[in-house]
Order: sequence, then C-alpha cells, then structure tokens
Amino acid sequence: MSFDHDTRLAAVILENALEYAIFTMDFDGVITTWSRGAEQILGYTRDEAVGMSFGRLFVDPDREAGNHVDELEKAKRDGKAEDTRWHQRKNGQRFWANGMTMRIEEPGVSSLLKILRDETPAKLAEDQRVLLLNELNHRIKNTLATVQSIAEQTLRASETDPTARRNLTERLIALSEAHNVLVEENWAGADLMSIVRQALAPHDQAGSLRFRIDGPAVRLSPPQAVAMALALHELATNAIKYGALARDGGRVEIDWNLSHDHLGARHMAFLWREFGGPPVSAPERQGFGTRLIARSFGQESGGQAQIAFLPEGVQCVIKLPLSVTGEIPPLWL
Repeated sequence: MSFDHDTRLAAVILENALEYAIFTMDFDGVITTWSRGAEQILGYTRDEAVGMSFGRLFVDPDREAGNHVDELEKAKRDGKAEDTRWHQRKNGQRFWANGMTMRIEEPGVSSLLKILRDETPAKLAEDQRVLLLNELNHRIKNTLATVQSIAEQTLRASETDPTARRNLTERLIALSEAHNVLVEENWAGADLMSIVRQALAPHDQAGSLRFRIDGPAVRLSPPQAVAMALALHELATNAIKYGALARDGGRVEIDWNLSHDHLGARHMAFLWREFGGPPVSAPERQGFGTRLIARSFGQESGGQAQIAFLPEGVQCVIKLPLSVTGEIPPLWL
C-alpha cells in the first residue's frame, strides 16, 4: 500500500468522522485545518474557522481565565492535554464536550491536533439523574420525618416507655443518615469507611480516641450500606449503654478486610471489638439489635453475622459477599 493511498484514506476517514470535531492548530492556537465534523458540531464553516483563534471556542469565563492558553501549553509541554467542559458553538449555544489536544511532530513542522466530541445528551441525562436522586432523597427524608412524627405521637399517646420512643427515633435518624451517604455517591453504592464514620460521628468526640478504624477501600451496594449503618447504630448504642463506651477509657476497634474467591467474587470480613468496658455476660434473651444484625446479614444476604459476649467486651463478626444489587432484607424477625 503506497504512502499516497494511506494519506488519502486517512483524509477520507477524518472527513467522514462526523461525530467528532477534528482540527489542527499552530503552536499559537491559530486553526489551520477544519473537518466536516467540526463544521457540524461547532457551526463554523471551514473558511470561517481556518485562521481563527482556538480561544473562540471557549465560553467567556474560561477564555478570560486563560484556560485555552493553559490547554495549549500543556499539550506542547506534555504531548497531550485532555479536558471536559462547556464549550460554545458559533451561534453562542453551549455544549458539553470531551476533547484531547495532542502535539504532532512532522519533519520541519510542529503542530497541534484537537479531537472533540459533543457529549451534551449524556451530560444532561446525568444532571437529570442527579436531580431526580436528590428529589428522591428529599422525599425519603420527608417520609422518614413523617413516620418519626407519627410514631412519636402514637407512642406518647399510649404512654409507651420514653426509652422505647427515643430508641425508635434514633433508628430512624440512622436510616436517614445512611441515605445521605448514598445520595452523595449518586446511589451507585457507598464507601464503607464513610458509612462507619457517619454512624459513629455522634459518639466520637474530637480527641477522645475512643474508636480505632482500619480497613481497605470497600464499596457496598445500597442495600448493604443501609444494613451496615443500622447495624453500627445498634452496636454503638449497646456500647454506650452497657459496653466499652459506658466507661471512661473504654474503646472500640473496627477492622475489615477484602478478599476474592476462586471465581473472582468479592467478600468482606468485618470485625467490631470492644475493650475496657464493664465485665460482659451474655443476655438472657436476644434484644432487637442482635436480631436485626443477625437478620440483616443472615442467609438472605448470603452472609453471616455472629455476636459474642466475651468477658473483655462484645465482639461482632460479619462476613458478607459484596454484591452490586439486591433488595434490602427484612430488618425484623
């Protein structure tokens, strides 16, 4: 295959890649060639674009901030510069684009090649998804607040023990906080460290050193994140009432690890251990918290949860396959 044939073929490909704006510039950012795709996406004809400054394609704030110059300098220095931002067409309309500027060295000539793609539909869809997720979270929180109010008024009218009313309110708050972490992650799952810190924040005074938290990066699915937040709330509440956090000098160590089995599936082992609290003995009957943890991480989730009332302190071990999807198992027996 001849050099001339290769050159013609490359030119045909560039001219027909209509979903991409492809053009070249000199080192000062002056446009030297302009593809049909660039005409379609940016609105300038070839005659209008050739000789025009690259900065004309940037919105006013970016241009005045010198962002177009920074991109050119980075491409000249490092060989390439990638950016994703709002650009503007000839008619002033903004569009969301991902692009790459590359330095090209040819015999006797140095130039820059820019390839840019209009990704506005995907950007608008993502913005709409985030808006809907925020609205969903707002409605969930309003619903939880309504449930909390109804429960509080109902239990107060029935002269229920104030401790039971307070426990129910705190559990609803823990559920609400777990949803906040998920919204921050766009409901694509949640970082376990974030879930742990969020759940323990009300009990972790600055400089108290009551908690030691350690573990690798682990992402939980939304149902697993909610279950873990509620489990941590129950463990922390128990520790404050009866365990390590009920006594000055008591502490809690929280560790976890990540593993892969022979099929590549991910699994997590989670450990909660209390030290320095009052002497511990097994309760005569299972409380709600113990049942909730066992149910949340039992057979229906594919995991296993064990709580041991050791003399030195409560210990909870959770083994869990790290699924991406799934429904929240019932949290009661």
